[in-house]
This record gives sequence, C-alpha cells and structure tokens, in this order.
Amino acid sequence: SIFSQEYQKQIKRTHAKHHTAEAIETYYQRYLNGVGKNAAAPVLLELANEVDFAPSLMARIVLERFLQEKEQAIPSKTLINSMLRDPSQIPDGVLANQVYQCTVNDCCYGPLVDCIKHAIGHEHEVLLREMLLEKNLSFIAEDQLRAKGYDKTPDFILEVPVAVEGHIIHWIESKASFGDESSHQAYLQDQFWSYWNRFGPGLVIYWYGFIEELDCHRERGILLKDCFPTDIVTLRHSMAQR
Repeated sequence: SIFSQEYQKQIKRTHAKHHTAEAIETYYQRYLNGVGKNAAAPVLLELANEVDFAPSLMARIVLERFLQEKEQAIPSKTLINSMLRDPSQIPDGVLANQVYQCTVNDCCYGPLVDCIKHAIGHEHEVLLREMLLEKNLSFIAEDQLRAKGYDKTPDFILEVPVAVEGHIIHWIESKASFGDESSHQAYLQDQFWSYWNRFGPGLVIYWYGFIEELDCHRERGILLKDCFPTDIVTLRHSMAQR
C-alpha cells in the first residue's frame, strides 16, 4: 500500500514530461522500430521500464498515437479505456499483445490494478459490515443512503451513536489503504469534513495503518484507527452501568 502511494506520487511528478509532443513521437517511433525487429519482444514494457514510467500509461500513450494515425482523429477516452481493458478490441494484433503485456506487468496502474483495488476495498467494507452485525449495532449502509438521495456519504452511519475511547461516533468509513499525509489531507477535504458537517463526529479505519501524527482531529470529531475498535461503548452499556 505504501509502495503504491509513493510510486503514484513519483508518476504524477514526471507525468508531464512523458506527454510532450516530442516524447510521444519518440516513444511511438521506438515502438515501431522495436516491433519491426522483433514483434514478439516486450518492446513497450521494456521502453516503459527504461524511461521509468508506468507500463499501462506507456501503453495508453502509444495506443492513442496509433489510433490517431489510423483514424485521422483524436480517439475518445471511452474507446481507449475499453481497449486497455480488453486489448482484443485493438485492430492490430502486435499492438494488442504489447498493450496486454504492459497491463499484466503493471503493479500500480491499469485496469487489472483498478479491479484488484476495488475488490480489496469491497472486501474490507464487507468485513466491517460483519463486525457491526456481530456487535448488534444497527446501521444504514452507503447504498441505502445513496437511494435516499445523499451524494457524499460514509460507508456506514450508526442509527444509535456509540463511544470509542471516550469519543462519540456517528459514522464509520473504511479505507483499505495506508493513511499517509497527502492521501489523508485529500480525504479530509473531499470526504471526512463533509461527513462531519452532515452527520457529526465519526471514525475512519485505515486497515493498512496510518501515520500516527495524522490522528490529531479527535477533539474536533474525526477519529483514526487501524482496526475495528474493541472497546465500543453503546447506549445500552452506559444505561446498565448507571
């Protein structure tokens, strides 16, 4: 998870230099020369590794350039994405094979990685749902909230708030990633503060850990944990203690 985040930061930093007209032309000509000599060799994959760029993104650049030449028009993003997901749609067998080699050998980008990330995210949401059910906590899930017309919603809203480590919790968000500074700041801005505004204080679970110093908004109402809390205090508990 940490490697993936750091790799993506590096790719974002160098993204522009790989997309200049000169770079695109150079990559395309090198691809044509490479497959001209040996069509079976992993030309695109080796080129991506040589210039330190994500193989899937290199495949996208060359595919886009190839289609531009073939159709005499700029191809749509939808078409490119569809061909990257299913290279058999590419009207050139050699390029289709090259693109396939890039997508299966890319550890951080591309359609396969997107599927894996989506599956891992879903898996952890299911895990969290099971833990909530096990604790007999009644909740409203994200899909139910969407059906009611809410746009930005956490994964689960607790129908009866609970206390975790002395903090009241109204909602829980599951993140199947490591909480580093840049991703956490982005989540705070795009998601967590919106949830806080609308639903009150809540809990974020970073299943793969987080930088401890980021857990600094507890008093304001956003709690960070790396697992499901064991010391949940429900309203029934506190009533019984009285």
